[in-house]
Amino acid sequence: MATYHLLAQALESIDEDDPVSVEAIHRLTDPSDLPEQMTIAEVADLLDLSPHTLRYYERSGLVDVDRDGLGHRVYNAEAVRRLVFLTRMRLSGMPMRDLQHYVALVDAGEGTVPERLDMLLEHRDTVRRQIRELTLSLVATEYKIAAYGGTAGSEV
Repeated sequence: MATYHLLAQALESIDEDDPVSVEAIHRLTDPSDLPEQMTIAEVADLLDLSPHTLRYYERSGLVDVDRDGLGHRVYNAEAVRRLVFLTRMRLSGMPMRDLQHYVALVDAGEGTVPERLDMLLEHRDTVRRQIRELTLSLVATEYKIAAYGGTAGSEV
């Protein structure tokens, strides 16, 4: 199940008349659907990331990963769930320093919820602006395709 499949699951569970449900997103990495422990190769395959990227996230302090008796990384469901969130935030353009700050706040406990909320509200505004800009870019691209005799598509 690669990241594309996780995204497809989320999109299928969204009702066009209803905003994205927290439950729909939560179900994407339901711990009951994941093995108790996963290797770096299994997590890389699940999230469509390279092992190098996973090690980078670990070195950056974004995720804690246990080691087995041989020193190999062992990912639990909590680490995988965090990685799903981190990869979505990175894909949406959140800088590493902001992710590091956010994770530090999460690790600091419940008293940091207001600051985390502020960060996410600001990021949501940024993502919405990017979506509007990309939508305009898509419209311009579709216009040129039609101008050259091609068929403008509605598939996303």
